[in-house]
Amino acid sequence: MATRWGICSAGKISHDFTVALRTLPAGEHQVVAVAARDLIHAQAFAAKHGIPRAYGSYEELAQDSEIDVVYVGTIHPHHLKTGRIFMNAGKNVLIEKPLGMNAGEVSELISTAKKNKVFMMEALWTRFFPVSVEIRQHLAQGEVGEVQLVRADLGAPLTHVPRLAERELGGGAVLDLGVYCLQFVFMVFNGEKPESVYATGSCLDTGVDETLVIVLKFSGKRMAVCTCSISMMLTNDAVIVGSKGTIKVPDHMWCPTALDVNGVISKHPLPEPSMPLNFINSTGLRYEAQEVRQCLLQGLRESPVMSWSDSSLLAEVMDEARRAVT
Repeated sequence: MATRWGICSAGKISHDFTVALRTLPAGEHQVVAVAARDLIHAQAFAAKHGIPRAYGSYEELAQDSEIDVVYVGTIHPHHLKTGRIFMNAGKNVLIEKPLGMNAGEVSELISTAKKNKVFMMEALWTRFFPVSVEIRQHLAQGEVGEVQLVRADLGAPLTHVPRLAERELGGGAVLDLGVYCLQFVFMVFNGEKPESVYATGSCLDTGVDETLVIVLKFSGKRMAVCTCSISMMLTNDAVIVGSKGTIKVPDHMWCPTALDVNGVISKHPLPEPSMPLNFINSTGLRYEAQEVRQCLLQGLRESPVMSWSDSSLLAEVMDEARRAVT
């Protein structure tokens, strides 16, 4: 039986997620309803994607009894409110990253999921890409020896985009881009909490963080360095340095399709979209949807790949990094 999806918000990322679902077997994934704060937008989205039902409020979507899980694609500051609407109605949720605006919001969402006995996962799509799966396998097999240093960079000139530059829209480099660098580090170090976090950087006049360098120190002299920026183009790659070799994600580290392990390159091309996308490599959103389906079939409340503790640690470190500059 197919997993029946409801889509919350008719924006750009919801479009891409819906297109990505179309690359999966219809017998496994179906989009059955969409909701927006404006019924006209929801109806237009439904018509574009062939979705049977459209709602003009999130509350109506939450009451739809023929939905297994809701994808929450709202802007960052709305994740807590919308997440609670659906979970309090007994709905499983996949909530876009960052899960909350801060560690307190993440804690509230986790408590809501526990109280209602529903599945919840932060939609950090990168962690489910085949490249990320391969990285975890190489590390488990010790192919680069003991990990000593991790570096991850992600930046682009995006200050003209309001949701990235405005505080009230949840803007800032860390919440939108740094989250990818930090989740990569924590994936490599198996969710271990760093011994120390040092951050320095600059802010926009709007008060949000513009460019940050974050240095994390782990036990055993292991280090990680993350650089994120919404004002300049960075290399957008990631490197894991081990005692016996290196693993490199050469580009697009947040949606990777290639991997270099000790000079041996592997490629993982993505399926072609059925209609134009808003963001690069967005058919890769399919992998997090597959994870959600597998978790639901197994009766899990959280993903072992992107657990609630993973989301909590990520939020705590992002809070600490932002406090250093804002």
